Amino acid sequence: MRWLFSFMTCCLPIPALSHPHVFIDTGLEFIVDEAGHLTHIRVTWAYDEFYSLLVLEDMNLDQDADGILTENEEKRLSGFDMQWVEGYNGDLVLTKDGALVALSGPMEPSATTEDGRIVTTHLRVVEGDAILATGLSAKAFDESFYTAYEITRPVTVTGPALCQMDRNEPDIDGQLAQMQAFLLTLDADYDLEENDIPLVGESFATEILVSCPVS
Repeated sequence: MRWLFSFMTCCLPIPALSHPHVFIDTGLEFIVDEAGHLTHIRVTWAYDEFYSLLVLEDMNLDQDADGILTENEEKRLSGFDMQWVEGYNGDLVLTKDGALVALSGPMEPSATTEDGRIVTTHLRVVEGDAILATGLSAKAFDESFYTAYEITRPVTVTGPALCQMDRNEPDIDGQLAQMQAFLLTLDADYDLEENDIPLVGESFATEILVSCPVS
């Protein structure tokens, strides 16, 4: 994903257009009950090295700079990224057969470090009526593309059901071409800050498809 940032900042005339400032490697665990219903999703975020360094320094953690946190430091770090404002969707969109699935706010936060990178997890509950874990689509993205999510960590299903998972990768080249074509139509004095900034985050998101047939 970092090559995409380089392309956007160096090769496209978009100094005011949103581009990633934080990079997160993401993992997902879909938790299914015995009846084949999706009950929870556990999300893993592994932050990039630079952002991790900024957070650790700001919180006065890992002062010996060995990249390893003590148990007390992990407790202090846990939940640092869980202070969500009302209406924030956690940069995760889950749908079933095209309909949006409501998820709770974050629960059971944890945090540690791996090779100098902060890695956090949180659990979200599927709200509303029980839904069968089939025909599910999940995308992790920030609409504004301030944060770039990439599904590089494990994606799993936990539970008794036999499930199939597929990935739909974004058409990066196609999306970049469309973006470039749009930008070339703008006047040189066009102010993206005062006008509608294109929300491009979903265009670069990997889609995870889950199907757990119920016998």
